[in-house]
Amino acid sequence: MGTSIRALLAITFAAAAVSAALAGPAAGANPLAVPPSTPAPPPPPTTGRPPSPPTDFTVSGVTPTSVTLSWTASDPGSSPVDSYAVNYTQAFNDIYWSQQVGNVTTVTITSNIRPINQYTFWVLARGTDGRISTSPPAVTAMTPAGTTGDTSPPTAPTDLRLTGTTPDGSALAWNPAADDTGVTGYNVYFFDGWYSSTLVGTTAATTFVAPPGSNGTGLSAYYVRAKDAAGNLSIASNTVRPGTTPTPTTPPPARTCRVAYDITSEWPGGFVAELTITNTAPTALDGWTLTFPTAGDQRVASAWNATFTQTATDVTLTAARWNTRIPTGASVTAGLLGRWTTSNAAPPSFTLNGEPCGIS
Repeated sequence: MGTSIRALLAITFAAAAVSAALAGPAAGANPLAVPPSTPAPPPPPTTGRPPSPPTDFTVSGVTPTSVTLSWTASDPGSSPVDSYAVNYTQAFNDIYWSQQVGNVTTVTITSNIRPINQYTFWVLARGTDGRISTSPPAVTAMTPAGTTGDTSPPTAPTDLRLTGTTPDGSALAWNPAADDTGVTGYNVYFFDGWYSSTLVGTTAATTFVAPPGSNGTGLSAYYVRAKDAAGNLSIASNTVRPGTTPTPTTPPPARTCRVAYDITSEWPGGFVAELTITNTAPTALDGWTLTFPTAGDQRVASAWNATFTQTATDVTLTAARWNTRIPTGASVTAGLLGRWTTSNAAPPSFTLNGEPCGIS
């Protein structure tokens, strides 16, 4: 299937997802139009419903040029399940691909898959009535360097942190990775925040001074991959931005909230995202406001189960009248519809009522 057809399918599925999420906008309405300052009430319930998300979504096989995925079939919604679509992207790249795979529960993806690259996958079910499910949590795969010998990548380095800045650049440190045959070193990369990653150095240690360079868009960051003797690379570590404040030596306070941000549908120029906010504090929360910076150039057009404002890259969601209270251990869910041009990356952090939240 050609690239232009996959793009058309992605737009078709995404448009259906938006239609279901907004409960059928009026004919001629622009779904990305910015709403008036007074938020509209939530859409009324509809008689139809999409399939349930597939479950047990996992990577069941990897070669240098293919990734095999499997899942448990979705439960039908208002109509039988017709097919599934697999959406995927390469790490540190803003291109998304979509492949329709029919009514199956396992598929091997080969298009645009290359050796020693990291890919993230989502799967959506589609009913015969055109309604589309949300995706289960995304899965990530790292393709190996070869088909024989050692094909297992090292584990990812963890807790990459900036320990200081020097005239020679940013001082980085991280926790070591592991490998079944032994880690031989680490590659340190600089990501420009848009399209390109540059290898800035290699080391056998777990510290490195990255040479100074342009901070680019303000979204630029360092990350690290472990490598083994066979040339396999690990999944990337977390990222840190150049010139940020060094990690404090005192441990951070315990989180009283947790946020999961899932992109449930995406197409060139638009997206739908779902946020699940969990109260992990020992007491109930009466009234909440969630704030977060966008990691790309997203602009939110509308929201449901919350009201929203956006100033530059900062988005604020405020509880709706029906979900103001969050008991301890409970969660509420809100949704976003928006547009983007060059990057639709997930937010790097969240703050609930002024307190930082963990990220699920």
